[in-house]
Amino acid sequence: MNNFQHNNPLHGHTLESILVALVEFYGWEGLGRHIDIRCFNQNPSIKSSLKFLRKTEWARRKVEDLFIDMQKP
Repeated sequence: MNNFQHNNPLHGHTLESILVALVEFYGWEGLGRHIDIRCFNQNPSIKSSLKFLRKTEWARRKVEDLFIDMQKP
């Protein structure tokens, strides 16, 4: 059975790949302006940000929403 998720814009993207794409597009400073959380504004790293985002649903949702908005033409 095929479980294609044509209507899910996050399908096939890991949280790490989403975060890396956002950092490449906005930079840490820009990302911190869009989503004001400490792991983006104070000594940011992919590893520490992933740890926080995996534990904090509201922050993860904001990151995913920003990624979706970034994908729009």
